[in-house]
Formats: sequence, structure tokens, C-alpha cells
Amino acid sequence: MDKPKDLVIQTRGLSKSFGDVQALQALDLRVPKHSIVGFLGPNGAGKSTTIKLLLGLIRPTAGSGTVFGMDIVRESTEIRKRVGYLPQAPRFYDEMTAREVLRFTAHFFFSAPKEAIEHRIDEMLDLVGLSSKADRATKGFSGGERQRLGIAQAQINDPDLLILDEPAAALDPMGRMAVLQIMEQLRQRTTIFYSTHILDDVQRVSDRVVILNHGQLVAQGPIETLLHSDDGIVYSLLLQGDTVDAYARLEAQPWVSGVHSEPVNGHVRWRVAVTDERVAQAQLLRLVLDSDGVDVLDFGREELELENVFVQLMRKENGHVS
Repeated sequence: MDKPKDLVIQTRGLSKSFGDVQALQALDLRVPKHSIVGFLGPNGAGKSTTIKLLLGLIRPTAGSGTVFGMDIVRESTEIRKRVGYLPQAPRFYDEMTAREVLRFTAHFFFSAPKEAIEHRIDEMLDLVGLSSKADRATKGFSGGERQRLGIAQAQINDPDLLILDEPAAALDPMGRMAVLQIMEQLRQRTTIFYSTHILDDVQRVSDRVVILNHGQLVAQGPIETLLHSDDGIVYSLLLQGDTVDAYARLEAQPWVSGVHSEPVNGHVRWRVAVTDERVAQAQLLRLVLDSDGVDVLDFGREELELENVFVQLMRKENGHVS
């Protein structure tokens, strides 16, 4: 359990209603310092509502929350001085250059000498790979360049917390990779809390995840914990032919805790949960192959992907049994 002094964001029972619509229900959220936290959930899950509450843009119906230990209602102005925010679709004055955009933003935060501000602007342009386009009008920027400029703008005040709303949603693979690399570079300088629906990106760059559904917290914690199967060690086999004898052989083994079978394009997929990995490696495949009339098309230890875990959680929350 994270200690309160190590948390950048903490909420207790945070809730928000809009008339009869409960957008967020009793959210207990914990975001540790210097973590990269992927904030997941389907459309309408409550992600945008949560971000607006944390930034003090709307007031909670119930519950409380703190950012840097400061109350999100009473001290929202002080909180925002230490937060950088990137909206889903950042907008700029088309005739302004990237340098002018950052200079304009910097004057809201700094009263430093002009040379110091210009140095900071150059540093941010270099961070996001826009130094060569610093003096071009933003109206000619691609989607990826606009997102990178948005990150530079959000980071201009050297914030202790960076909140990004779908930072790579509309980008091509190269643009997404560039944004993820920037986030990795910023890991040591700030805490990053970002909403997204691109699960591969979350698994690639994040160390923690928070999942909402219908305004309720479904899961939160380190990614490696979430990706640990409730079934323990699981092997996957794709089979064809008569599997009855092989199934009976496996079920009789004391180190097999369960066999789940499902049809796959005219074949059958088994998920075999085992309690002893060493024995399973030595015997599992041999037991199946020794059975008459069955062919093994694919075999290996199952490595969970975040997308699979997410789908399973959503099915469970929505009342579907997998």
C-alpha cells in the first residue's frame, strides 16, 4: 500500500452527478510520485469527469480528493500552478509559430529574465523534437507535431504532475511512438497520469493502470500485478482431432488444477492451469501427444496481454461470463 506522503493524487469516495446521471461513483484513487499511470475505460466511463475534478474545473457531489496534499476544491488554483495539462485535441493560433506558442504560455508562469525563458523554450522544443520547426506557423503542423507541441506547452512550467487526455489517440504508429518516447523521457522529472484507449501503449510505457467502467473503479495497481492470471501458471494448446482421451489424461494429473476448452475456427483451444511448472514443462505436451487421434497445432505458456485482461474485466463488470 502506498503511503500518503508518496502519493501525488489521492481521492476518497470521490463522486459526481449531473442531474440524475451518476458520472463517477465513490472513486478511491492513488497515484504515486514519478509513476506513469494509464487511465483506462470505455467511452462514458468517467475518465474526463475525473480529470476535470482533479483540475478543479468542476466540483464533486460527494467525497474528497487531494493533489500534492492540497484539496481539489479549496486549493485548486495552487494545484494548477504545479500541473501541466494536455487536452485531447490541443488548439493553437494558426499564425503563431511553435516558439511563439511556448513563449506566450511561459509568461503565465515565469517572471524570469528573457534569456532564462528563451532557454526554457529551446529546451522544450528540443525535448519534443521540434527545434527544426520552431519558427514555422503551427497551421502547417501535422497531427503528431501538434501533439508534441501540446506536450511541450504542458511541460513548459516544469510541472510536478502531467495530465494528458488521449495523447496519442489520433496519431499514426510513428507519431504514437514519438509521444511515448517523450513520456519515457519525462518519467524522472514528473508524474504522468494519462487517459487512453490504446492498450498496447499502456502496456509499453506505463508502470501502473487505473480502470473505470460506468463511473466505478474496476481495478488499479501495478501492471505486472494486473497481468498476473488468477489461474496461476497457464499453458495454451491448439488442437485438432479426437481430444477426449487427452482431456481425461490431463484432468487425472495432480499438478493440473483446471482445463478450460473453447472452439477456435474448427479446432479447439485448451487453457491448462498447472500448480507445478517444472512438471508441466516435462510432461504436459508429452501426455497430449501420446493420446491417439489428436494433433497439437500450437503450444506454449500463456502470457497475458493488457487487452485480454481489460476485456475480461469489462465482461465481468457488465454481467457476462467468459
